[in-house]
Amino acid sequence: MSIRPLAKALTLSDAAAQRVRDIMSNAEKPVVGLRVGVKNGGCAGMSYTMEWAEEIGPYDEVVEDKGVKVLIDPKAVMFLLGTQMDFKADKLSSGFVFNNPNQTSACGCGESVAIEPVKADQLGA
Repeated sequence: MSIRPLAKALTLSDAAAQRVRDIMSNAEKPVVGLRVGVKNGGCAGMSYTMEWAEEIGPYDEVVEDKGVKVLIDPKAVMFLLGTQMDFKADKLSSGFVFNNPNQTSACGCGESVAIEPVKADQLGA
């Protein structure tokens, strides 16, 4: 019986990885990575959170992708499974974008989303 490796909870596009590396290289304090999560709020129900992490928490999900270490809050893992974090820039704005297959809708302003947690039968266990 072969065991297939678990899928990463989150992946980064080349643009997102490069942007995170660029910002980390200019950080005022040493950081171990970028902490990503979700919180309740906004008109659609949830919003993504990002902050620099100075240490790895005992329950953090640690993902390393393209030379970047991302720490996922344990409460957010089931909402982020399969998500790709990207970085988009155009003439009027720039920012990180989450391409999340668990997202069911978003508000008109783009600041919050509705996300369904991954169900156990979707994990392929």
